[in-house]
Amino acid sequence: MSTDERLIYLPLGGAGEIGMNAYVYGYGKQGQERLILVDLGVAFPDMDGTPGVDLIMPDITWLRERADQLEAILITHGHEDHIGAVAHLYGQLNVPVYARAFTANLARRKMEERGHDPMQVHTVGAWPEVTKLGPFTVGVAPMAHSIPESGGLVIDSPAGRVVHTGDFKLDRDPLVGEPFDPEMWTEIAKPGVKALVCDSTNVFSQHPGRSESDLPEEITKLISEAKGMVAATTFASNVARVKTLAEAGDRAGRSIVLLGRAMRRMIEAATETGVLTKFPKVIQPEEARDIPRENLMLITTGSQGERRAATAQMARGKYRGLELKEGDLFLFSSKTIPGNEKGVIRIINQFSEKGVDVVDDSSGLYHVSGHANGPDLEELHDLLKPQMLIPMHGEHRHLRQHARLGEAKGIPSAVVVNGMMMDLTGDTPRVTEWIETGRTYLDGSVKIGALDGVVRDRIRMALNGHVVVTLIMDEEDEPLGEPWCDVKGLAETGTSNAALIEVLEEDLNQFLMRAGAKTLKDDGKLEDELRRIVRQTSQAEIGKKPEVTVVISRMR
Repeated sequence: MSTDERLIYLPLGGAGEIGMNAYVYGYGKQGQERLILVDLGVAFPDMDGTPGVDLIMPDITWLRERADQLEAILITHGHEDHIGAVAHLYGQLNVPVYARAFTANLARRKMEERGHDPMQVHTVGAWPEVTKLGPFTVGVAPMAHSIPESGGLVIDSPAGRVVHTGDFKLDRDPLVGEPFDPEMWTEIAKPGVKALVCDSTNVFSQHPGRSESDLPEEITKLISEAKGMVAATTFASNVARVKTLAEAGDRAGRSIVLLGRAMRRMIEAATETGVLTKFPKVIQPEEARDIPRENLMLITTGSQGERRAATAQMARGKYRGLELKEGDLFLFSSKTIPGNEKGVIRIINQFSEKGVDVVDDSSGLYHVSGHANGPDLEELHDLLKPQMLIPMHGEHRHLRQHARLGEAKGIPSAVVVNGMMMDLTGDTPRVTEWIETGRTYLDGSVKIGALDGVVRDRIRMALNGHVVVTLIMDEEDEPLGEPWCDVKGLAETGTSNAALIEVLEEDLNQFLMRAGAKTLKDDGKLEDELRRIVRQTSQAEIGKKPEVTVVISRMR
């Protein structure tokens, strides 16, 4: 290895946050490194900070400017926070995508939907199969997670071996997909692991993680004892859980209905790729209408309270002609992701108003996490014995706590957030550069930058309301008639007990009657004054300073 070549690690998303994962590795001379990108995911918007936005993606400007140095994109697994931005941003990178069969199936569907060639997604086998990508040799080692065929990446470079875990848990019996194999990881560790870049999501959980195989008995018991219709929701990608729910319903003599496009798509992909076998017979929603309610089991999308998903639509009324009623049972076989609580609680209350009995995971009987807990992380540290530890996939507090676990074992550890380029060539991780990172919003059919002002203006209009002032000026630079206002999102009547529009128009007209010739000729000055008067009058009338758009038309 030449002394002027280096191994770098650069997170563009997913480090210091949960979601929007994108991690760059590079090897070569400074500025000339050959690069690989691990994962390219999305985060989901909320009405408080990103109203109207459809998806949030990492800003890949730094990588796009070096696209000629990029060898490939590697996807660890099929969750949206790891795969969701691939098709949206592929056109800026145009390199092959590599993933295992189930994940590749999902990626090809996404590529087709966005008009890209699905054959750019290449299927790779499990470790010890490897793929040569420039100076890197990369293998995908099976990891148990809450989606089939999740894989940790074994990344070999001239500077040493890096293990990038992706999302994982130490589940010896995950029901669907491969179990955690400590013997395989012991073999992977034998040549020495330069750096372990590791999932940190559940670092604060102090007990060993539970297995997916712990759930079927309790879920079966719950469904068997139910009297009316039963519905359950979980992450559509958690194929093992969907199978557990379906089998429990089947054993209780119920017909199984899958509701929601994502649910059907995941089961189709798992079946097509051979991940899922012997799934109970499924009937269509139209067939379910002719079956007694007590003989039905619905499995629905929308475990996080998504308003357009099947669960939320059933809570508000019907979905595909099916409706939950008093005495029915609804099970949340999932954990509510922080930030989604309001949506989930809204649905629970809507079901309660219908008389539906709702069971969540507060008992711990009907859900297990897909991420390694603190003791599991330490077990992996002991298996791999890395030279250094880089926590990832977590908020800052998760990364910091994970680094503490490593340091306590004598492993040099670094808290690395988005934009920190790390040199991993030496004995300890070292910050070598700071890269500007940010977010890209999918807003309708276009992509906009987080700093473009579009969403900021939307928030300001939501908070303050909006007034449009229209004024026509004649050839003599005099107002042609009075100005008029269009008001959105503001109270109709203020403290004067007169209509707000009338008060605004009167104050604007009074100003125009006394304005000087210089002001009336200058569109800029005129706009500023009209805007100031609207905000001033609105503040006095209703205690709000709205956003104001002024339209001046001049007759020439």
